[in-house]
Amino acid sequence: MTTFDEREKAFEHKFAHDMELQFKARARKNKMLGLWAAGLMGKAGADAETYARDIVMADFEKSGEHDVVHTLMRDLSAAGKPTEEHTIRKQAERMLVVATQQVMAEVKP
Repeated sequence: MTTFDEREKAFEHKFAHDMELQFKARARKNKMLGLWAAGLMGKAGADAETYARDIVMADFEKSGEHDVVHTLMRDLSAAGKPTEEHTIRKQAERMLVVATQQVMAEVKP
């Protein structure tokens, strides 16, 4: 194997690793967002965990964060806790920072 081939493999490996970390951080962020919304709706314990899991799964419906945000808006409104889109998106940004830090801390030796 040539040096070029080795470098190419290394870049491919790093890219795959980075994509995996992004996926984990995004899923963790969505779970945190689901738990936050569950708290606003008065859910706790297993109900909150189940709701958070549903929010994580909502992210797989369409690409992008649009489906998660609108699911949260709909559910919060139905629970009598209407929340504006920009509020949810701001909370998601904060939680992504925390989730990314947590995921990165887990992979450090």
